[in-house]
Amino acid sequence: MSNNVIAQNQTLADSIEAIYISGNFQSPDELFLLKELAENHLETEKKLMFSNKLIELAERRAAATYLYSGYLQKGNALRLKGDHSEALESYYHGATIAEKQNSKRELGLIDVAIADVYSLTGDHENAVKNYLAAINLLRIVDDSKGLGSALLNIGDEYFNAGKLDSALVYFQEAKQIFHSLDYEIGEAYVLGNVGLVYAQRGQNKIAEEKINTAIALLEKHGDFYPICVYLTYMSDIYIEKGEEEAALDFAFRSLALAKQYELKDQVSQANLKLSEIYEVLGNHKYSFVHYRQYVKYKDSVNNISNVQQMANLKTDFEISQKQIEVDLLYQQKRNQQILAILSLLGLLLIAVLAFGLFKRNKFIGETNKVIEKERMRSEKLLLNILPEETAQELKKYGKVKAQKFESVTVLFTDFMGFSKYSENLSPEKLVEIVDYYYSKFDEIMEKYDLEKIKTIGDAYMCAGGLPFPTKDHARKMVLAALEISKFVRNSNKFVTPSHPRLEIRIGVNTGAVVAGVVGTKKIAYDVWGDSVNIAARMESNSEPGRINISANTYEIIKDDFNCSFRGEIAVKSKGKMRMYFVEGPKTTVDSNSSETGQLENIRMEVIKK
Repeated sequence: MSNNVIAQNQTLADSIEAIYISGNFQSPDELFLLKELAENHLETEKKLMFSNKLIELAERRAAATYLYSGYLQKGNALRLKGDHSEALESYYHGATIAEKQNSKRELGLIDVAIADVYSLTGDHENAVKNYLAAINLLRIVDDSKGLGSALLNIGDEYFNAGKLDSALVYFQEAKQIFHSLDYEIGEAYVLGNVGLVYAQRGQNKIAEEKINTAIALLEKHGDFYPICVYLTYMSDIYIEKGEEEAALDFAFRSLALAKQYELKDQVSQANLKLSEIYEVLGNHKYSFVHYRQYVKYKDSVNNISNVQQMANLKTDFEISQKQIEVDLLYQQKRNQQILAILSLLGLLLIAVLAFGLFKRNKFIGETNKVIEKERMRSEKLLLNILPEETAQELKKYGKVKAQKFESVTVLFTDFMGFSKYSENLSPEKLVEIVDYYYSKFDEIMEKYDLEKIKTIGDAYMCAGGLPFPTKDHARKMVLAALEISKFVRNSNKFVTPSHPRLEIRIGVNTGAVVAGVVGTKKIAYDVWGDSVNIAARMESNSEPGRINISANTYEIIKDDFNCSFRGEIAVKSKGKMRMYFVEGPKTTVDSNSSETGQLENIRMEVIKK
């Protein structure tokens, strides 16, 4: 159960609605009235209506704070109605507004709401991830009530996952917060959820006491969604006691409240509970009626294909079973012999359908494993293409905003005469050689926390200082360039016909760039700007085996590296530019792996080839 303990007040909503309908207010007050109605209304349809009105008016008046509130409350209304995909869409609109306003509190509250939807749809991993993000933000802004709500909800998520000890830890912290605020409705939620934990552990007497107290407090405040959940659990407690009539009473109370306030998921759960109780009582007719209602509402709440298939299969099974019962009653009037035959046929059909259900469940489980495996594979591929922060932004919003970085170091490499060598090599050998070098270059980039941008044929491009700005990216890039040069030089000591001698030119420049994602099908992370062009010019004006850097980079790294001034060299479209060759570090700047071991690895690779 996802708990939203930010208080709602139907009495206040009714009073404000009367004022709004009368029109007896000033125009500037309309946004405030709509916000209060959207936040406090307990009737989901009216909550949705006033949220849409608030969004429409806030957009016309460019009122960002009210627009955020409109999308948040619209998402809450849609979630209560069971329209989860539309609720998420509304929440993401609200999150975008909060990010533009740099409002950590609002971002925290919207993360709680998003996590609630994931919780309701059974996505435990994403639910916990969003709850934890919300808790971190709400601790920073010191929003006690919002923090208490987030702690309560993540505790509930761990309860649903069967992690009762973790759930109690979060419930206890939420209880302390609500008690310090003298916030009765929050304490009622904690009390009820702790009661659920005791019920799960089989301590029904304690569970019943706590849940009954919670229900009484929630009825006092007119908060009916959690009451429906707690009534259903009370029904479970009385089923275990063998008091089926009392269990029916609690389940019917939950169903009535859920229908009155259009809480689809609770209508579904109450019908399922009634179906189970009637089955225990041996009343198959009413069990079947309520099970059909459960399937109907469950499908409208959650349209996941696997759940749909399972529900349809179970419904078909129940329909077939009911038809058998009708046939048996009819045949009983004729003779006992036909009754016996039909009974045997019925048992056979039940066995076949039960086996079919088992196979379907097994198939669904295996399918889910395949889907999860493919999801993880896609995740890994995406992180190979994009920086992690950029990949997360792309997954969350479907696009990535371009960013300007004031200080980034860009490196280009190019193999001299590579085109001539490639003419005499097979495609397979050509790819093998390129992969040999670029795999090592990738290792060096990872070692110095630099970002590979792309390769173009035999050219390799990388950058430092993004997507997270750092202060020492120029130093790290020069160290990486020295390792690249050394690796290529050592590789040339073991030249064979299948492994030709290659000379590399390296160019480096530091300056401002713009970075972002291009493309919609084959996406790529790239950088642009004059600084990138200058880095390319540094490479083209370098010499074999040398690292040519611009004056910008030299001024940053001159205290750590020995450099030789080349003078001012004419550069296409840039005029004359000061250039320097990097000779090496002034001191031991970084420890590399043993050269002897490295040369031995290269020698073994050559021998194998």
